[in-house]
Amino acid sequence: MNIHEYQGKAILKSFGVRVQEGIVADTAEQAVEAAKKLKVDYNSDWVVIKAQIHAGGRGKGGGVKLAKNLEEVREKAGKIIGMQLITPQTGPEGKLVSKVLIAQDVYYPGESETKEFYVSVLLDRSRGRNIIMYSTEGGMDIEEVAEHTPHLIFKEEIDPKVGLQGFQARKIAFNLGLSGDAFKDMTKFIASLYKAYEATDSSMFEINPVLKTSDNKILAVDAKVNLDDNGLFRHPDFAALRDTSEEDPTEVEASKSNLNYVKLDGNVGCMVNGAGLAMATMDIIKLAGGEPANFLDVGGSANAETVKAGFNIILSDPNVKAIMINIFGGIVRCDRVSQGVIDAYKEIGNIPVPIIVRLQGTNAVEAKKLIDESGLQVYSAILLKEAAALVTKVLENK
Repeated sequence: MNIHEYQGKAILKSFGVRVQEGIVADTAEQAVEAAKKLKVDYNSDWVVIKAQIHAGGRGKGGGVKLAKNLEEVREKAGKIIGMQLITPQTGPEGKLVSKVLIAQDVYYPGESETKEFYVSVLLDRSRGRNIIMYSTEGGMDIEEVAEHTPHLIFKEEIDPKVGLQGFQARKIAFNLGLSGDAFKDMTKFIASLYKAYEATDSSMFEINPVLKTSDNKILAVDAKVNLDDNGLFRHPDFAALRDTSEEDPTEVEASKSNLNYVKLDGNVGCMVNGAGLAMATMDIIKLAGGEPANFLDVGGSANAETVKAGFNIILSDPNVKAIMINIFGGIVRCDRVSQGVIDAYKEIGNIPVPIIVRLQGTNAVEAKKLIDESGLQVYSAILLKEAAALVTKVLENK
């Protein structure tokens, strides 16, 4: 689950990570009041106005602005709130900005130069261990750094038996070229950041940039935090941070029915029980000459209600020309799923596209008989190659 920058910073701060302070605002007037409070607490006359959307590259799209007085805060915040912000990560349609973060200016003059770094914490799936990835080239797209200067990206692997060790935090600070107070502050920053990552069951922390200020403080200027959905039951307060306006409406609707759904750009909708089987089904659809329109996993307890919800979600996509249902009857009996398909079909009414149902496992023969005798526009199969042939057939007739 993605959350906004201001929410991520609040989590980091609660674990002792120093962050760029800020106040979120929904209107231009609220932004002005927020700027007044920041100027009381900090000695800079400047504030930063940052659009809050679930996408990076906001500055490139005009979603990050500096303001030197309250009038500029009102003007620039008013322009950002309500804009359709297009960044390299939003796609051409962009995202609607409904709130901004009014943040302190941390690039103030001092005895030494400021320096930006990149730090992230994530799981290395190939190693089965958490890693801290970091670079001296902060403030830039890390993909660009990895492509053109890979030697500037460092990784520190964390042994799950002992966790992050002090020498590892010091090694990171050393590789970033720090010394003195900045070195000490970076080791504390890394330790607190990793503690927050583990304690919140997150799947990724990305801080870009981590800033060394002119008075040698280390702080997070940005915060991209991705919380693991599977760990939310341990953090009910985090569930309230979800902003459904930032998500695809169809995916939000699917989650209400406990369906795992991801929209794709193809013409064959698929409904499957199990993520691995869903991936195999999408491969079969492509081999049959179609393109998958979605990933939809109904889980191990498919019934008439889940099938009906799946139908409604798939049919909301106008590009769908056929639907393939692929169920392996292990936990659930195939004949029950088959009856659920028939009941859902009749309840929904006129379904304008052909449906291929492939059922394998417990009572698969009985399930096929139910489908064949239903009199509905439903094609049944037991083997995957039979289902693939039916997909080809119905697409040729379209």
